[in-house]
Amino acid sequence: MIDRTPLHRHAQSRVGITAVGASLPERVLATTDLEEQIATASGFALPSRIFTTMTGIEHRRIAAADEYASTLAVRAGRQALAAAELDPADIDLLIFASATRDVVEPATAHIVQAELGSRAHAVDLTNACNSFVNGIDAARAFVLAGRATRALVVTGETPTRSMRWQLADLAQARTAFAGFTFGDAGAAVVVEPVAAGGILDVDTETYSEHWTVGGIDGGGSRFPRGDEHTYFRGDGHALRGVFEKIGTAILDRVRHRTGLDWADYAKVLVHQVTGPYLDRFVEVTGVPKEKLEVTVTELGNMASATLGVQLARVDPHLRPGDRVLFIGLGGGVSVMTMVWEKS
Repeated sequence: MIDRTPLHRHAQSRVGITAVGASLPERVLATTDLEEQIATASGFALPSRIFTTMTGIEHRRIAAADEYASTLAVRAGRQALAAAELDPADIDLLIFASATRDVVEPATAHIVQAELGSRAHAVDLTNACNSFVNGIDAARAFVLAGRATRALVVTGETPTRSMRWQLADLAQARTAFAGFTFGDAGAAVVVEPVAAGGILDVDTETYSEHWTVGGIDGGGSRFPRGDEHTYFRGDGHALRGVFEKIGTAILDRVRHRTGLDWADYAKVLVHQVTGPYLDRFVEVTGVPKEKLEVTVTELGNMASATLGVQLARVDPHLRPGDRVLFIGLGGGVSVMTMVWEKS
């Protein structure tokens, strides 16, 4: 049953993640098979294992034709609710936080809610690959402000539908290449007051002057129609350069505010685009690789679901008092950190 404690009581509470869920499509696509399909459709040969070599991605999951962003979000949401021993009616805030959506209007949160059977306040939140962590932070703010008692934050990502499966030439392959890192997934968390631990620290940096580095142009007021604008386009080399220029200042601030160093975290969850990018992250930050939960090699770049899927994998092995550092990297461009202690 829903917690009926007065909302003003919750405004003074710690807020944390109390349950986690994740959802992966059944279909597995090997990167070598992806290369072969694109070469066949395009009518020219690609260098052997070029995608695998440059990305370090061996496989990814692909949503079926009748699986949507909401489908993956609903499955993950049900898992999180079951783990928390909650009914959908126990939720009074539902945030669908994703770079993907089912339709332009209405908010995909309503589609998720219709499937779950909840009556919660339902909203969408989108900020590229930082959407899910932004959604958790927003849910925490709602609870701390007394505007919600318990929130379900879900994401469903189907970025493989923005892949360019047929290339005109090698020049087009370069602009489409970042899209060949994608994999589909969903994730969910329950966010509510906790007696100890919880979300200890959140920080963000935004560099919007770089918004043109990559994205999907179609579906908005600039390009409302036209298949050409529905494919992901971007310059992966330029994006990597932006993040290297931004540097590690945000991690330095987290260390200064919290007094926590790498040894104080049970896990460090970081957004993963390719294997080489992840190796460079380790080199630049100094984070011990054993602290990471590596998902990119077998699941690809799952957009905002990446950190949620990683959390679902490590959560069963965490004990009360264990701390996790989330590091989000998103187009736009934004960087985000969140420190969470398991209650």
